[in-house]
Amino acid sequence: MKLNISNFLTIARIIVIPVIVLCIYLKSPFYGWVAFILFCLASITDYFDGYIARIRNEVTNFGTFLDPIADKLLVAAVILILTSKEIIADWDTIPALIILLREIAVSGLREYLAKIKVSVPVSSIAKIKTAMQLIALALLILSESGITIIPITYIGKIALWIAGLLTLYTGYDYLKSGLKHF
Repeated sequence: MKLNISNFLTIARIIVIPVIVLCIYLKSPFYGWVAFILFCLASITDYFDGYIARIRNEVTNFGTFLDPIADKLLVAAVILILTSKEIIADWDTIPALIILLREIAVSGLREYLAKIKVSVPVSSIAKIKTAMQLIALALLILSESGITIIPITYIGKIALWIAGLLTLYTGYDYLKSGLKHF
């Protein structure tokens, strides 16, 4: 395995997940801000690791394998801790569940398609979906920061529902593309 900048960013994203979860768990405005900042930095590396790998011509099998796993681990861990703390609760668990289930289903589909050497490119709407998921989760993490001027939790939950709907759409689109190969 060649450890280049892109792979380092991906590994760093995975390593920071327990710290983010711990900071959310501690439920203090200070740690809420720390979790928010770390989550935003981790989310930004999702864009930059692939971008850097492409411009430096350093795309590796390891990075191609690990990057989507890092993304899913980050999103799933934050959804689970926010749900356990009831920041995501009641009806708002529906879009969270949609996001988690879609990620599992798409991972299985990708694994199957990889075995038969079929690649389904990421659509622009899927990139918007990812951005909306990350924005929603960042806002919900920020709700632990003690800010009361802006209804951050409410805005975060609206963003979560939008992300859930986009996730449902992209999951269907991905499944439709993949079913051609069964």
